[in-house]
Order: sequence, then C-alpha cells, then structure tokens
Amino acid sequence: MSTAAAGVGKPRLCGIGDEAAAGLPEQIRIHRDIGFPAVELRTVDGVGLHDLPEDRVRAFADTLAGAGLSVPVVDTPVGSWAVSVTGDFELETDILRRAVVRARILGCRSLRVMSYPNDGLPEGEWRAEVFRRMRRLTELAEDAGVVLLHENCHGWAGQGFRQTLELVTDIDSPALRLLFDVGNGLAYGYDSLPFLRETLPWVDHVHVKDGVRNADGSAVFGLPGEGEARVRACMELLEGSGYQGWYSIEPHVALIPHLGISAGGPEMEKAYTEYGHRFSELASTVAVAPSGRGARTDA
Repeated sequence: MSTAAAGVGKPRLCGIGDEAAAGLPEQIRIHRDIGFPAVELRTVDGVGLHDLPEDRVRAFADTLAGAGLSVPVVDTPVGSWAVSVTGDFELETDILRRAVVRARILGCRSLRVMSYPNDGLPEGEWRAEVFRRMRRLTELAEDAGVVLLHENCHGWAGQGFRQTLELVTDIDSPALRLLFDVGNGLAYGYDSLPFLRETLPWVDHVHVKDGVRNADGSAVFGLPGEGEARVRACMELLEGSGYQGWYSIEPHVALIPHLGISAGGPEMEKAYTEYGHRFSELASTVAVAPSGRGARTDA
C-alpha cells in the first residue's frame, strides 16, 4: 500500500446529520465547522426525509448547494428496526419510491436499507420473505436508476457475513450493494474485521462508530479509535483494497434513534463536533489507497 499521501482527508469524510442536530441549518453549520464537505441525511426536525414535502426538499437542496455540501447517501427506514418481516410490504415500497424522489432532488442516488427483523417466523420462512422483499426493492431501485446500500444492522442479512454474502450474491444486481458499519458488530456479537474481509468487494459506503461490548452483550458507544470496533484496522483494510468512498460518522453517543435516546441540542452538538474532529485526526493517519478498484464515489 502506498504511504505517500498523508492520510484519508476530509473530502471523503461526512456524517449523519441528525446525530448532530435536529434542524437542517444546524446540521449544515456543524458539518461546515468540522470541515466535512457532505452530510448524510436521515431526518430533519425529527421527520424522515421520505415524509417531507417535495418542495421543502427542493429548498433543502438549494440551501445545501449554497453551503457547498453534497448528500452522498439518504438513510431510509426500509427494512429497519422500525418494521418487521411480517409488516405491510406495500407501505415499504411506497416509502422507497418517495425516498427515491427526494434523494434525486438532492442529487443523491444511494439509499440505505436493511433486511427486516423477524417477527416470530421460522428461520426458513424469515429468509424466504426477506429475499422476496429485497428482490422487489432491488427491482424498483434498478428501474429508478438508484442503488440500495444494505447495512449490517437489524434484519436477516445483518446476522453475519454469511447471510450478507448470500443476499448480495443471490440477488446479484448492481443496484444492491453494501453499507458497512464498523461498530454494529458490537451490538450483534461479531468482530468487524472478519466481516469486512468477507464482504469487502461489495462495500460502497462506511459508517463509523466505536465502543465496547458489555458482558450482557449490549454495546456502549464512545469516541472513534478508543473502543473495540477496530476502526483503524478496518480503514486500513478498506484503503489497501482501493476503497475510494465516504466514511460517515454515526457516533451514537448523544443520539441512538432505535433506543429512543437523545441528549438534546447543545449536548448533541458538542458530542458530535468532538467526535468529528477526533475521527478527522484518526483518518489523517491512515494511508490512502492508490487508485484502483475503488468503490462508487457517489455512494
């Protein structure tokens, strides 16, 4: 691996906006203050992007462009902790369609999804229904000219690298790729580095969080590089492979949406800003990969 470059610079660093603040003006200001050139959007003022009026999203697009920020990924709730594999799938396809429209307004063509937590089904039935849903969602993405990024989080394929590989290789579409979250293994009982080694060729986007796993299996998140998620080792593996995509911080320090935890505005901003600067410092010491394979740079 070439070590000529100083490290992964801020042009490839971003973060999930609502972990910094609820409102878009504050999300923009905090990301600019850190020096990030992009913001990954999930909610604004507590509302999922897919539920916001299109004219408001157009105004967001103008505001973001004026601030010099791009949107590399839109995080949807499709297949996430908020739903289950037995829920109304028509609602899910409707959410995806609306999210696609808003993502395109923002100049973004990559959308985060998950693969449906179980709701009491036997393993085989759970898997079969997940694959049916994910195939249909991928078809919708293909038709819309966008890419779904499956995150190693809640859902069937989030259980481990074997399930993740089975999903992406069976569906086998350029419209279904992976979002690798470095810290999610802490909560789901696996080591991030072996997971990444196995799934690396499909990874188009990276979420960064770090922490420790308690004796009861729960995860407590903290500053990047200080926990057990092996953030540096994962970045070195990614860069050594030719990865040229984004690293997006998701601290889960002052805001953990799926647990309903929020510290409030000033504390969120302080924690997020500290996290952003700390990760920027860490990233600057990881040698940049030479041009090569390269994941999607718009993902």
